[in-house]
Amino acid sequence: MKREIITIDEEKCTGCELCIPNCPESAIQIIDGKARLISDLFCDGLGACIGHCPEGAITIEKREAEPYDEKKVMENIIKQGENVIRAHLKHLKDHGEQQYLDEAIEVLKEKNVEVPPVESEQQIHSGCPGAKAMTFSTAGESVETAGEKRRSELTHWPVQLHLIPPMSSHFQGRDILLSADCVAYSVGDFHRDFLKGKAVTIACPKLDDGQDVYLDKLVALIDTSKINTLTVMTMEVPCCGGLVNLARQAAADASRKIPIKSIVISIQGEILSEEWV
Repeated sequence: MKREIITIDEEKCTGCELCIPNCPESAIQIIDGKARLISDLFCDGLGACIGHCPEGAITIEKREAEPYDEKKVMENIIKQGENVIRAHLKHLKDHGEQQYLDEAIEVLKEKNVEVPPVESEQQIHSGCPGAKAMTFSTAGESVETAGEKRRSELTHWPVQLHLIPPMSSHFQGRDILLSADCVAYSVGDFHRDFLKGKAVTIACPKLDDGQDVYLDKLVALIDTSKINTLTVMTMEVPCCGGLVNLARQAAADASRKIPIKSIVISIQGEILSEEWV
């Protein structure tokens, strides 16, 4: 079957091992000084390890691969102890993988292994803090008064498109804002007028490498996370148009159809155009 799965660039890999504790399936090992995917069966393709590689050696590709096997993953993880089991269960829960979570718990019960409590991601996470997935509380509506500090409307972390896990619960069924990096610096009320009520991811169509990965992630947001709408905010400079083209290509490649809005911002933060594309 053809599915999304990680790929490791051996030339970029330095064997630093940072990816290993951040693979909840224990699918990566260091062999001959390089990180290797030990089996297609162990990789769920969600890319939890990607943001922890300082060299950018890990990406997601779509290729022919054996289907992911949660039962085999659990049989391997059980040997590694409670902390690894707990981290894996939390990973499945955070990404909304209820079927895999149920299978994992079933294996634990079959092996007479106690099902540990699923702790918060902050308690079990190891590795780069900048790539740690977090969801922020948005309960209640703030009332702005003169002189009062305006609150952030950001509901999750990370936000950079290379780092986000597209199947994360923060994106499930949400309205998504895909913003060029510079937009928030130009628009004075970016949080209030555009970010509020949306999950956000940011990218630079000119400077970022690996835009094939960006395309795959956007398709995953549309098809797997079943996002509701996609709003693309770009600057008036010509190079920014690549982000809209990327969104259009993802919409064309995806099996689901969603509305896409393009908003173009001037260098001084004014709306130059706003239209559904």
